Amino acid sequence: MEKIRKMISGKSVVIFSNNSCCMSHTIKTLFLDFGVNPAIYELDEISRGKEIENALAQLGCSPTVPVVFIGGQLVGGANQIMSLHLNRSLLPMLKRVGALI
Repeated sequence: MEKIRKMISGKSVVIFSNNSCCMSHTIKTLFLDFGVNPAIYELDEISRGKEIENALAQLGCSPTVPVVFIGGQLVGGANQIMSLHLNRSLLPMLKRVGALI
C-alpha cells in the first residue's frame, strides 16, 4: 500500500494499466484526448507490477486494471470513469485537481 501511495503522491491523475488490456487503452485514450497528462504505470512492464496489482486488489479494485486515482483519491476502474464521464462529472473533477485548465 505504501508503494501505491508513493506512486500517486503529487500527481493529479494516475492510471494503473496493462498494455494487453483493451479497457486500459480506452481509459488512457480518454484522458489523453481531454489533454490530461496522467502518470501511467504499465503493471505488465514494471518491476513488482504483480505486487502492485495485488495491493490494488486489496483496495477493492476488481478488475485490477485499469485503476484511476484523481487528486490522490481512488476513483475506480473503467466503469466508474465512464459513468463519471457520461454524467458530466469527470471534467469538473479533473479541473478541480489542476489536471485541466
